[in-house]
Amino acid sequence: MGFADLLNEVGGFGRYQWLHVTLISFPGLLMASQNLLNNFVSGIPDHHCRLPTNHSIYNLSLSQVTCLLVCLSKPPCFWDLVCSMRPLKQMIQTIYMGGVLAGAIVYGGLSDRFGRRTVLIWSYLQVAVLGCSCAFSPSYTVYCILRFLCGMAVSGVILNGVSLKVEWIPTKTRTIVGTLTSFFFTFGQMVLAGLAYWLRNWRTLHVVVCAPHFLFFAYSWWYSESARWLVLNGKSEEALKNLHRVARINGKPEMVDKITLEVLHSHMNKEIESSRSTFTAYDLLRTRGMRRISICLIAVWFSTSFAYYGLAMDLQKFGVSIYVMQLIFGAVDIPAKLLALGMLSFLGRRITQATCLFLSAVIIFANIFVPTEMQTLRTTLACLGKASTSSSFTTVYLYTGELYPTVIRQTGMGFVSTMARVGSMAAPAVLILDEVLPALPSVVYGGAAVLASGFACFLPETLNVPLPDTIEDLSITITNQNPVRLPC
Repeated sequence: MGFADLLNEVGGFGRYQWLHVTLISFPGLLMASQNLLNNFVSGIPDHHCRLPTNHSIYNLSLSQVTCLLVCLSKPPCFWDLVCSMRPLKQMIQTIYMGGVLAGAIVYGGLSDRFGRRTVLIWSYLQVAVLGCSCAFSPSYTVYCILRFLCGMAVSGVILNGVSLKVEWIPTKTRTIVGTLTSFFFTFGQMVLAGLAYWLRNWRTLHVVVCAPHFLFFAYSWWYSESARWLVLNGKSEEALKNLHRVARINGKPEMVDKITLEVLHSHMNKEIESSRSTFTAYDLLRTRGMRRISICLIAVWFSTSFAYYGLAMDLQKFGVSIYVMQLIFGAVDIPAKLLALGMLSFLGRRITQATCLFLSAVIIFANIFVPTEMQTLRTTLACLGKASTSSSFTTVYLYTGELYPTVIRQTGMGFVSTMARVGSMAAPAVLILDEVLPALPSVVYGGAAVLASGFACFLPETLNVPLPDTIEDLSITITNQNPVRLPC
């Protein structure tokens, strides 16, 4: 017996779970706006560059006249990030992703210590306040600092939202819930395109995509803290109250009298014994099984994010309206994630993860050999590549939450997802290599995806496997499956 049996007794995936999952997933509509906002906030406007003071137009070549030095664009101009200042455009995204990286480390550990619900509520408020403050930034430096802090909060929202959803839903519904809720992020990309096209002012856009987090903060107090986490942190009475609350909302009031502290402890006795130990990020690499899983997930998270943001963060290179490209990039995720849902349900997590990464690499490599004048084909392949990496993201979020046991789940997710943030920080920098060799960024993105698809093959399968609560549970799963062995 385990906690999964208790969930089924209080209604399985009932009315409470529907409300719980929907409310936590709804902010995903604006998470895409946070991650991809730089496409519109610091897009390059129509402009001409002022000539150096000691030169006349007759002394310069056509290319020098076209772009050098200071911006003379039409207002509103985003701190003149054109001409010689153009590299600062990608620096904003790198700094923001640095914040997301820091947030994964900080909020992952805080969540295992103070609870998923508490950190999630705080993260909503932090996004709302700091995100809106970005709109009033008096300088580029202040803006970058606020975006860094906002990125930290975004990481807290995503990681704790995933864990709080996973820990309140039954095993058999995890796949479909994990995939369908990822559509909020997909639709969010299309919402961002519409808002950016409608508003056309970066300060107003910031307020519109960040202010709704005040609403998310207000209703997030309704969430119930993870009963698993409460029991494992010596708060069994509060966990019992939450289970009773869920039972009543799900129309199972008779279970209130049947589920007592003794029943709760009998279902989670093994987990309670394990929780008396203190776990840190070091424990993710200490045992053979955990070390292998962590190394493989690091490779998968890094490469998925690396390729995804490499494709998604430079929409202007396609020669099509950035608003149209953003809309298309969001739309292609719909069939891709539906396909991923079918693969996850019938083929399992491991095959789906490896396939999505390998397919994205093949598409990225194929685009290298398409002539630049065949813009339609290049754009189509880029969309397919982005769809594959998006499906990989959907899979790895679900997969990671299922692989790490409850006692160290948030620390584990925070640890491996830091490599996704490293990947998203590195992706804009790699784009600069196209000035050396146009094909070089694609070679780097595709190569990383191929390597990660190989690492994914060494992960244990979690399809229809109960969520592990202890490291011992995970070891049993690995032993029973005996997947392909790594030397670590």
